[in-house]
Amino acid sequence: MNLSRAFAGVVILSASALLYVLLCQYFCFPHCWVRCVTLQGHRGSSIQQRPGMHFLWGYSRVPDGKPFLQSPCQQCAVVSSSGQMLGSRLGKEIDRAACVLRMNQAPTQGYEEDVGSRVTVRVVSHTSVPLLLRNESYFFGLSQDTLYVIWGPPKLMSRDNGGSTYRTLKKMKDMHPSVQIYTLTEAKMTYCDQIFQNETGKNRVKSGSYLSTGWFTMILAMELCEHISVYGMVSSNYCRGKNLVPIPYHYFEKRKLDECKMYLKHERAARGAHRFITEKMVFSRWAKQKDIVFTHPSWKDT
Repeated sequence: MNLSRAFAGVVILSASALLYVLLCQYFCFPHCWVRCVTLQGHRGSSIQQRPGMHFLWGYSRVPDGKPFLQSPCQQCAVVSSSGQMLGSRLGKEIDRAACVLRMNQAPTQGYEEDVGSRVTVRVVSHTSVPLLLRNESYFFGLSQDTLYVIWGPPKLMSRDNGGSTYRTLKKMKDMHPSVQIYTLTEAKMTYCDQIFQNETGKNRVKSGSYLSTGWFTMILAMELCEHISVYGMVSSNYCRGKNLVPIPYHYFEKRKLDECKMYLKHERAARGAHRFITEKMVFSRWAKQKDIVFTHPSWKDT
């Protein structure tokens, strides 16, 4: 009798595991995310195909909470804020992409030759929202065609509980009605943490790690874009090279932080730091499964 029960239990567990695997690609269950985003027409945590539009799960529009609907982008340019972009003269090439994704407060004015001028989506950290407000007329007044995606902790971003960052975004929306602003939902933030743990084997909170805006931008790009060209992002090995020329952390802050010193400082910190180099190791693996190309510098030899 005990053997029969044990056998029945094994059969049930095996059937459940098989069913999980089969349904995984359609519902984007945890632990199968990379496969999920590589398939078209799936549901759940990423893209749901609709005629002429993509539905992206986990993004909520300010202030009505409506979901993120976007026409699919055949070719995307993800533009790093790195000083690597200085002197690149890639602006025209970047602007030819169907969609251009930029991060935080990185400007285009004055840098058009190197970084281009178009902005389709700007992904912004909650900590960078005040920096946008310093140049409100540029970011929210002149950039009416830009769609903003803001990420941050639930206590700051909550629409229902009136988080402080959410209130600021709502005020900007009230002042500039044509601007589209989305926030990541609490479920999406948890999901992005889970991706980090799946890819690195480390719990983000327990390891004292903060995700970067680049992390959220790459996830959004893979949900939104067919082909992705990433500009100005260095590989995980770059900062361990010898005789490196100092490069500004941001192309628009030439005399401040050095990129590699910043990356290595954060990577070595015990707690409360971004894991820029670890993230780039993960991006390198994603590039082997998705149509992602890194340029200036190229990652081909890394």
